[in-house]
Amino acid sequence: MLDACAELVDEVGYEGLTTTLLAERAGVAIGSVYQFFPDKRAIVQALTLRNMEAYLERLASSWADGSSTDWWDGVDAAIDEYIAMHRSVPGFRTLHFGDVVDVHLLDEERDNNAVIAGRVAQVLVEQFGVAETQRLRFALEIAVEAADALIKLAFRRDLDGDDTVLGEAKALIREYLHRHVDA
Repeated sequence: MLDACAELVDEVGYEGLTTTLLAERAGVAIGSVYQFFPDKRAIVQALTLRNMEAYLERLASSWADGSSTDWWDGVDAAIDEYIAMHRSVPGFRTLHFGDVVDVHLLDEERDNNAVIAGRVAQVLVEQFGVAETQRLRFALEIAVEAADALIKLAFRRDLDGDDTVLGEAKALIREYLHRHVDA
């Protein structure tokens, strides 16, 4: 059902998504949809959580290969994976990490980008020994917001992502974080 949801979101958008369309695409009875999900928001939330886990798994894999030697390499990989998911994961370009549906889809207390920034901070601390500080968390929240906005712009300008905008986004984030992160 989540795969069908991802396909439909790309085709008709979140507003056009219905549980009836989902049931038809997934080849299940409408009752089966409601057995697992009370409404379309819950379906999209499950898809968003799956995407976030996939994103974090992809990051872990890219960092495990040893090619990331310092914290910036880790941040660079995080941006690259986000771009790659926009290009290759059904539904991701439309939903991102759920902000289209609800900015608190991943966590009732924090907005979606703050959740992502927190997870990236956790990995930078564990993987690269970056000092865990309020300054780090704040800087990553700003960086995630900026990167998210610029990546969305790149994909509005070009369906595959405008490489010039993506390059500028990475340069901007690199410069900002170099000034604000203690490594």
